[in-house]
Amino acid sequence: MMLRSARWQPRTARNIHLPRTTPSIRRGYAAVTDLSAFPKVGEQLHGFTLKRVKQVPELELTALQLQHDKTGADYLHIARDDANNVFSIGFKTNPPDDTGVPHILEHTTLCGSEKYPVRDPFFKMLPRTLSNFMNAFTSSDHTTYPFATTNAQDFKNLMSVYLDATLRPLLQENDFTQEGWRIGPENPLAVQDAEGGSEDAKRLVFKGVVYNEMKGQMSDAGYLYYIRFQDHLFPAINNSGGDPQKITDLTWEQLKRFHRDHYHPSNAKVLTYGDMPLVDHLKEIDSQLRSFDKITVDHEVKTPITLDGPKHVTVLGPLDPLVPADRQHKTSVTWLMGDTTNVLENFSLGILSNLLMDGYGSPLYRNLIESGLGADFSPNTGYDSAGKTGVFSVGLNAVKEEDVPKVREALAKTFIEVREKGFDKIKVDGILHQLELSLKHKTAHFGMGIMQRLKPGWFNGVDPMDALAWQDTVNGFQANYAKGDYLEGLLEKYLLNDRTLTFTMAPSETYSKELVAEESKRLAEKISDATKQFPNEKEAHAYLEKRELELLEVQENARNQDLSCLPTVHVKDIPREKERKSFRESSIGDVKVQWREAPTNGLTYFRAIQSFQDLPDELREMIPLFTSAIQRLGTRNKTMEQLEELIKLKTGGISIGYHTSPSPLSLSKYEEGLTFAGYALDRNVPDMYELLRTLVTETDFEGPEAEKKIRELLQSSASGAVNSIAESGHSYARTFAEAGLTPVGRLNEQTGGVSQVKLTTNLASRPSTESLNDVIQKLKAIQSFAITNTNKLRVAINCGHESSTPNQDSLRRFLDSLPATATSPATTSSQTQYPRNSKSFFPLPYQVYYSARAMQTVPYVDASGAPLEILAKLLTHKHLHHEIREKGGAYGGGAYSRSLGGLFGMYSYRDPNPQNTMKVMAEAGQWARDYVWTAQDIEEAKLGVFQGYDAPQSVSQEGMRLFLSGITDDMLQTRRERLLDVTAEQVQKVADEFLVQRAAESSIAILGEKKDWVTEKNGWEVRDMGMAEKLQELEEQGPGEAVTTP
Repeated sequence: MMLRSARWQPRTARNIHLPRTTPSIRRGYAAVTDLSAFPKVGEQLHGFTLKRVKQVPELELTALQLQHDKTGADYLHIARDDANNVFSIGFKTNPPDDTGVPHILEHTTLCGSEKYPVRDPFFKMLPRTLSNFMNAFTSSDHTTYPFATTNAQDFKNLMSVYLDATLRPLLQENDFTQEGWRIGPENPLAVQDAEGGSEDAKRLVFKGVVYNEMKGQMSDAGYLYYIRFQDHLFPAINNSGGDPQKITDLTWEQLKRFHRDHYHPSNAKVLTYGDMPLVDHLKEIDSQLRSFDKITVDHEVKTPITLDGPKHVTVLGPLDPLVPADRQHKTSVTWLMGDTTNVLENFSLGILSNLLMDGYGSPLYRNLIESGLGADFSPNTGYDSAGKTGVFSVGLNAVKEEDVPKVREALAKTFIEVREKGFDKIKVDGILHQLELSLKHKTAHFGMGIMQRLKPGWFNGVDPMDALAWQDTVNGFQANYAKGDYLEGLLEKYLLNDRTLTFTMAPSETYSKELVAEESKRLAEKISDATKQFPNEKEAHAYLEKRELELLEVQENARNQDLSCLPTVHVKDIPREKERKSFRESSIGDVKVQWREAPTNGLTYFRAIQSFQDLPDELREMIPLFTSAIQRLGTRNKTMEQLEELIKLKTGGISIGYHTSPSPLSLSKYEEGLTFAGYALDRNVPDMYELLRTLVTETDFEGPEAEKKIRELLQSSASGAVNSIAESGHSYARTFAEAGLTPVGRLNEQTGGVSQVKLTTNLASRPSTESLNDVIQKLKAIQSFAITNTNKLRVAINCGHESSTPNQDSLRRFLDSLPATATSPATTSSQTQYPRNSKSFFPLPYQVYYSARAMQTVPYVDASGAPLEILAKLLTHKHLHHEIREKGGAYGGGAYSRSLGGLFGMYSYRDPNPQNTMKVMAEAGQWARDYVWTAQDIEEAKLGVFQGYDAPQSVSQEGMRLFLSGITDDMLQTRRERLLDVTAEQVQKVADEFLVQRAAESSIAILGEKKDWVTEKNGWEVRDMGMAEKLQELEEQGPGEAVTTP
């Protein structure tokens, strides 16, 4: 399910932007982008005047910049032979305060419009489209509404909905209270019962989707650090997402006024991309814009504070229970860089940032993290070029209090050393090689990527035509670099000075309690203000209860709303048979090879899987650490820095990861092992293989620095664990709920669930006096069978026809260099078993909850799988979204069906009311079984399913379904036909069989703050990850107070 509001985006630090190209046919490039097909500069067409045209041959596109004559709206069309067309409309939305008005407006804008006056047309369009992307983004100073689709009618439909939603929204008061904030009884449904509800149910609380979302964000210490940093660096740019302490100051009238002032064509930037005709776009857009007159709008580009000397700021933040008590500080140092409208210098500063901090061999990693000052880079680390002024920050998490000043000292020392020594040419050549590959590597989502790359700068004065001139920029960089001392000169110009902001977050043992106390006080004040409008407190409470019930009624009535005004595509538009790609298979010795030969722009894509049998748990749980370690430790002959240089110089990247896949034929059968992947220019394939072999087989686990570096990896992982769970808590809940249901569920929990987090943090907390030798021996054991030239290894190659023969020769030489036998791991311990048919609760220091309910279903080839997939879409869009998000106030919720793996589940995300959610989930099967599904309901669910099945695919991914999971084209075709033929009766049947009759076989997991209802009597088993005890210990230690200094 798409979580619309998950797309609120803070300004993010970044380095260099590498464009990714999409599959295209060269003859099409000339046809789609031919200048003769477009108007001339200065010509008027359908209400627009063409201002500029630019061809960018290296990206195979033509860009046209137009302006709407009547309103002044900016419009950029990027013509390219790419069927995955993109539309985006965006507005400059400098937030006037911290109430989150741009964010709440983003939500309420999509709740109904003049042409589409239904409740929440955005979500109701999700199952009426074949789009492969639909969303909305609230960034720090602009808001953007993009979508992507390959279907021409779908494009017209969505463009109409998006334009009407943004320019003519209804902005009804009940939408504002639902999405923004309100005060109401905690459980309004219980208030309606015969006894008038319990006191707990009547208890008044703050509600609202955005309010709860941002409470969840504030539970993420990394986000909190970043946003407080932005508060002090960019005080002119308030928190566009909203601070919960300020959100409750926003009024409906202020929201409507902000829309009137900002969501106007005169303040709009529109972008279209792809192979659809420009003329058609112009007609539709002009029809939507021409009823507006031009107005004066706020185009002000906000700038950071002036730094004319060292500035130090320290604020308080929460304790991190997974980080040692003496390493609770976060600190960073920031410099202001140049004007980002200077595209060449901006690009060069991105390369400078990359050289300084990318990779284990980079100067900043060595001098800050490897030296032990911190466990990982802070969230604001990197070069941020999103604003008018570039910002470069470097900081650390998990720093000792006494080491905070040492971070600044280490930075100064590093920059001086780099200035004196300079950058090695091989490192710069590696980055230039990555740029070369970026122009050749074909992806299916180039248009969306280019929109996201252009929009921030475009809103802040960067000329999009300059930003698109990729080769001109690269050529300019190379010319400056060839003169010598270029990058070093930029370092001296911007970083060898003390015009800095040092921003530190110190731990407070009372921080979380103070948040709760502040909210309680603010709630009491708001209730008191409301009470003044009534004769007494009782009547005020009665009014708030009545208003909540009225909102529930509005929400309930929306279930059966007539949606005929909303446009849709149809299932009949979906081809019954999917085009099949041609593959061939061969063998080199005992190793089977799958070949996909297609135009790849001179690149070869390699993947391999080494399968394991009877892998003991004690080794499996170490595989994530193993895959990190072999890309960190280096070998006896080469340091990791040298290996990283070669990887950048010779490949587009090499990755090693854990692999597990259920059999499509049986839930009890599965494959597990390691997966290896990489891509390179055809000429560099032998080098890629040698680097991969070196990393896997020659990594030195016994070197003098090995244990120290493994500790670094563990501590870095642990330092981000709490934030990782806060960001994706529903995924962790789902993984644990599934762990006891299927064999693969168990493996996924061990290698990527809360069990893995607990193992990592336990190992990271080992004192330095206690050896990691037991861990190292397990890593060496994995290395001994990680990759072999045996029938346990299989390979997939995607390459051009012209490179098949040399690729086969290179692959044979690679396989010959691998061990010809594999040692079988010995099992020394019993298997870890996870609970089945249970209710598990994980106490975590968050203000909201994450929950999941999962149950076992059928293998991929079973006929019941298709109606189960349709059921998941129906439950999400027709029931769970309505009950969990709209009524319950959660940030998101939905159902899913894992067709490969035989699992069905439901989840909620940033949920303030998990008890109600559990009740909704428990009753969902009966609801779906008894509901009278219409033909339109089934049609929409099928459209939603096929958004994924028919999403565009890059050539590098072709054949991966078969290679990774064993799903053949025949299996997929059967599945496709079954999905297209699903009936309402089949949906009701599987709802009854799996969600009602087998309800007792499901497993539940919830992550969040432990409250009184989490008891053994209520069936809950508390599974403490050790956080509760650690938080108590940290609070008892009571770190000192922090101060803010100029």
